[in-house]
Amino acid sequence: MIEVYSWATPNGHKVHIMLEECGLPYRVHPVDIGAGDQFKPDFLAISPNNKIPAIVDPDGPDGAPISLFESGAILLYLAGKSGRLLPASTRGKYEVLQWLMFQMGGIGPMLGQAHHFRVYAPEKIPYAIERYTNEARRLYGVMNRQIARQRYIAGDEYSIADIAIFPWLRSWRNQGIDWDEFPHLKGWFDEIAARPAVRRGVEVLSDLRRPITGDKEREVLFGKTQYQAR
Repeated sequence: MIEVYSWATPNGHKVHIMLEECGLPYRVHPVDIGAGDQFKPDFLAISPNNKIPAIVDPDGPDGAPISLFESGAILLYLAGKSGRLLPASTRGKYEVLQWLMFQMGGIGPMLGQAHHFRVYAPEKIPYAIERYTNEARRLYGVMNRQIARQRYIAGDEYSIADIAIFPWLRSWRNQGIDWDEFPHLKGWFDEIAARPAVRRGVEVLSDLRRPITGDKEREVLFGKTQYQAR
């Protein structure tokens, strides 16, 4: 059984959804990032960057245990372990991987910054809000054009690229997005959201997550706590 250390965030949901889609047995361990669980020594031992999610698979390659952090790496590992959601052909595999990297290098960081400056930042900085809202809209446009040509992000087959991107778009309102501008992407979003495994995956740990409103939580997530030497 795969041990999953996670929280109900977009990066956590990627892994939850993938496990549900693949049908691999797993057990989830909540890492309350608002309470600082991500800085505990036991978690840092498997996720040295103090970010969720992380996994431990006791039945890793060659039967030896393996621990992994970084959600993109975990998606690739689970695709390899299950033989699902990553094309076997070299061409198909790299078509998916480029969009996975697009999510890891663009969608996650940029939409995360848009969300932060629009919602969480203690000071509303117009330059930052405009910059990251515009970048969010640009990235949605890239995906909208892609989906206008094909059913899924990386081709005609559902893949880990779709799984990686979908959870980040669930907070479209907080990113300053109007779905009317991106009709093709909206159709894709609705189709992915209706998948039974996706519906199960986004519910994992959702009952434990709470709005970030307190000063203590803000300090843990965005303040000096993040930068302490460990």
